[in-house]
This record gives sequence, structure tokens and C-alpha cells, in this order.
Amino acid sequence: MLITKVTTYRVPPRWLFLHIETDEGISGWGEPVLEGHAKGAEGAVTELAELIVGMDPRRINDIWQMFFRNGCYRGGPLLMSAMSGIDTALWDILGKSLGVPVHALLGGSQRDWVRTYSWIGGDSPTNLVADAHRAAAEGFAAVKFNATDRVMVVDGFGVIDKAVQRIADLRDALGYEMDLVIDFHGRLHAPMAKVLAKELEPLHPLWIEDPVPADNPDAAIAVARSTTIPVAIGERVHSRAEFTSLLESRAFGVLNPDPAHMGGITQTVRLGAMAEVYNVALTPHCPLGPIALAACLQIDAVCHNAVIQEQSLGIHYNTGSDLLDYVIGAPFEYDEGYLTIPQGPGLGVEVNLDVVKERAAQGHDWRAPIWRHADGSVAEW
Repeated sequence: MLITKVTTYRVPPRWLFLHIETDEGISGWGEPVLEGHAKGAEGAVTELAELIVGMDPRRINDIWQMFFRNGCYRGGPLLMSAMSGIDTALWDILGKSLGVPVHALLGGSQRDWVRTYSWIGGDSPTNLVADAHRAAAEGFAAVKFNATDRVMVVDGFGVIDKAVQRIADLRDALGYEMDLVIDFHGRLHAPMAKVLAKELEPLHPLWIEDPVPADNPDAAIAVARSTTIPVAIGERVHSRAEFTSLLESRAFGVLNPDPAHMGGITQTVRLGAMAEVYNVALTPHCPLGPIALAACLQIDAVCHNAVIQEQSLGIHYNTGSDLLDYVIGAPFEYDEGYLTIPQGPGLGVEVNLDVVKERAAQGHDWRAPIWRHADGSVAEW
């Protein structure tokens, strides 16, 4: 079997799909997008695709290492996202060629389903109580939301007080039947992140996520050590090497790597095994499309420390198109806040190529919003 063609499709709301075809008629799908940089990811895929046309798609490890070690530059969000999409598509091809799900090729599933949660609110934390009640009515027992709007490096306590009161109102409205995942989204810096984490401790969130910008791991470690709440990190970390110091700090309770950004199924499964040694939970990051979610579920199936899975159905980013628009049938079975592990061959999802082509003609040019503080300076988004 040989790779004959690699095609990318930039589709709304903000995704990039990748399709690898072979001379035996078996094809696979990946999702190599980097949010807000779809055109850049598309360009990186094009460069890498030139290396693999004519190769055997079943040589997944060899292709991964070729991408990673070729040339003197490696890592980073664009290159790793491009690698991720190709890696995922290769696993999809291998599973389809053998008629088994990807998790069967990775030693077999350890679970039949995985817990999931629903996103509520938007870029700014609004309508949290109403959205959480909606999620509860849909069977979810956990929700995730942004903790704050703009926050200065050092800001007034009023900013903290408003955030805490908002979350306290949510806890009062839903009690402890609903678990709360609080995303700082890297918007705070260590001085304010430590204060907010301390004030949130009585509200017992499941975890807090990305307390500071990802380019300062020492600050993230300091914040994690300052609170009794489990702290999650990883969605903006792009290699196992970068995760090593985070694990060795023993400061974090949760890793949330994004398989679409850190090297695909191949590297994320290996990271999951590393995290297991440190007694750290795995919660793959996935505010993306159906192919990315299918890849995450294959990883959840085989990683013992996978505890809950992010998914994007109804997320505020999905304007105009949503998670299930591009797939045939119902590959994701939601049941009382759980997602069933797909059992179909490959990733276990059938992508509707006709719909993909139609929506790709429309395309998208999604960008993260530019936020500014009241004084005009640029704020972390």
C-alpha cells in the first residue's frame, strides 16, 4: 500500500481537515488545524505531504520520526499540528486496512466509555447558570467555562471578587451534583492567579486549567504549588520533552495535551503512559471537530489514567457549523454525560466527503479576538 495523495480542507467554523488517499482505495482522515492559524497549518501540511507521497502509510513510527527529526528545526505549534493531522490519518488508514479500531492496534481498550463535559458561557463567562442548567438537562454532570475576562498582571481585588462570586452563584444554583472545570485560559499571571486559586478553594472545582501563559512553565509550577485545587496544563505544550519538567515538578494533577497539536495519537499515547507513572490524570484537550474527537477517544480507550474528555458540541466557537455536521450517522454516543468509545474500523467515524467539499468552498478565516485592557494595552485572550 502506498500514499498517493494528501488533501486539506479548510471548513467552518474554524477547522482544517486532512485526507490521505492510497493506491488500494483505503483513505484516512486527520485534523491538523491550529486555531486561528489554519492557513499556516495548511502550509505546513503541504510541505510535509511532499515527503510521504509514495510511502507505505502503515510505517507510522518511521514517518513520525522522519517528520520530527528531519532538518534542524523541530517542535512548535504549527509543525506539530501538521504532524498530528497526518499521524491521525495514518492510524485511521491502518485500522481500516485491518478492519479494527485504532485502540485495538494499541493493545486494546481498557474502558467502554469515558466521562465528558459540556462547555458553557463564552469567551467571557456569561450566562453560566442558565447554560449549566441546560447542560444538566442534557445529562452532563460536569461543565467547563472561562473564569475571567481581561485581567492585568496585578489587578484590583474587585476582579477576583467578581470571578469568585460568579462561580459561587453557579455552585449555589447546581450544588455538588455538577462538577466545575474552571479555565483560566492563560489570561492571568502568577500574582493574580495565586490569589484567584486560593479564593476558589472553598468552591471545590474539579480542576483549574492553564492558570498562566504557557510560555512560563516556572510560573505555572509556582501557581500549582500554591493551591490545593488540582491544576491542569498542556493544551499549549507541543512535545513530550516539554512535558518532562512539568511532570518532574510533581505540581500538576492533570495533563490536558491536545492530540491535534502535539504529534497526534502516536505521541499522546506515549505521554499518557509517562503521566501514569507520575500519578497524573490525562484529559485530552479537544474544542475542535469530529476527527480530533475521534482520535481523543481512541487515546482515552488505551490510557489507564484518562478520566474525562473535552468535546465541542454546542461550544460558542461553533457558529454556522457544529461537531456532527461533517459525519455520517451517529459515531459519538452521548449517554448521561459519557461518550462511548467508537468500535468501528480506524477512528470509528465516517466523514461525509461531499459535505466537506461543499463547506471547504466556503472556507473560513477564523482569528482569535484581539483583547485590550482599559488603558489600551493588549490583554491575554
